[in-house]
Amino acid sequence: MAKKVVIVGGGWAGCGAALAARKAGCEVELFERADMLLGTGLVGGIMRNNGRFTATEEAIAMGGGDLFQIADACARHKGIEFPGHKHANLYDVSTIEPAVRQAVLDAGVTVHFMARVRDIEAKDGAIVKVAADVLHGEPVEATGDVFVDVAGTAGPQGNCMKYGNGCAMCIYRCPTFGPRFSIAAKAGVKEILGEKPDGTLGAMSGSCKLHKDSLAKEIRDKLDATGVAVVPVPAKLQKDIGSLAKKACQQYALKEFAENIILLDTGHAKLMTSYYPLDILRQVPGFENARFEDPYAGGVGNSMRYLGMLPRDNALKVEGLKNVFCGGEKAGLLVGHTEAIVTGTLAGHNAARAAYGLAPIEIPASLACGDAIAYVRQEMQTKAGLGKKYTFSGSVYFERMKEKNLYTTDVAAIAARVDKAGMTGIFARPVV
Repeated sequence: MAKKVVIVGGGWAGCGAALAARKAGCEVELFERADMLLGTGLVGGIMRNNGRFTATEEAIAMGGGDLFQIADACARHKGIEFPGHKHANLYDVSTIEPAVRQAVLDAGVTVHFMARVRDIEAKDGAIVKVAADVLHGEPVEATGDVFVDVAGTAGPQGNCMKYGNGCAMCIYRCPTFGPRFSIAAKAGVKEILGEKPDGTLGAMSGSCKLHKDSLAKEIRDKLDATGVAVVPVPAKLQKDIGSLAKKACQQYALKEFAENIILLDTGHAKLMTSYYPLDILRQVPGFENARFEDPYAGGVGNSMRYLGMLPRDNALKVEGLKNVFCGGEKAGLLVGHTEAIVTGTLAGHNAARAAYGLAPIEIPASLACGDAIAYVRQEMQTKAGLGKKYTFSGSVYFERMKEKNLYTTDVAAIAARVDKAGMTGIFARPVV
């Protein structure tokens, strides 16, 4: 009889975990509090930039590339460059969720939408059941052999009020679907709070989105043709570079992002800053009629994140619980869709292994994916480490990738490295 893995959270990490657990041979039940999958991926869009190219190809070689291949297929632009970033793909935010949803359903995953988990049942250090309230429907319960907590770290409104600039009406839509819920925290695990460089808690989401039709025609044409528009900001309107360090995405804390408005075409015009006061934005030539699409109050603020991470080992098993794994932002200060897919895939695979009584695996540190997971865990044990963010695409971790010669765009070399590590196709095979 097949074992069952229950996943709480349907973002990139949850979808990666679901597909991995199914391929490993488990029944999978996934709970998503909103009406769509992907979470921040609904307004994200950047893939394969800088070291994310390496991590993506490692995941594909390891047999966990389904979501990356979907993102490639949904790309509006491929191989673009913008300040500090090379060979990026930009997926279309209007087509990505239906494509991922279909893949998850086709894999045989049972998905409960608009189902916010509100309680658990635990016994002897293990979770055995979750209970969810369904918006406009009857409550749902699910028992499982192993559970995966991929509920994210953003919101709810109270945290955005306390640590940010208030609710900015972002894609999380807490007023409609309720706040995130951590099954591990409910079971007694103490969550970890990230910090900004100044010591205050959390980090603000790193970009907002403008309605493309609200921009000047020359900007729209540039975005459609190339995927990128870099618009100089008059000196008197420029942001202090120091303000960019408060973002979750610290790989964009470069002077070019203070001196220019940098837009990427993801269907929306993705504005690479946490927020931009509307009265100032509309003074920049070409933005006289600018209107925000996400957050709706993007002139005021953005969502606050990294307020609920979990202690875990390098196999992504949550410390203090026998049968719970974690991925995405729950697994630590790793920023980005690629990072969420990688950690979610490992968490889902190891959940399946644990369900069948097998020891979990770690991704070797000879691969960027494995090194990042181990390095972030190590750094989060320190006060200084909690004040940083880590990503394959820039900032602290990308520099480490280059120093350790882990960064490359040579696909054959990446596949050979994965094979040497004994990881080729490991996420594509049943565990029993």
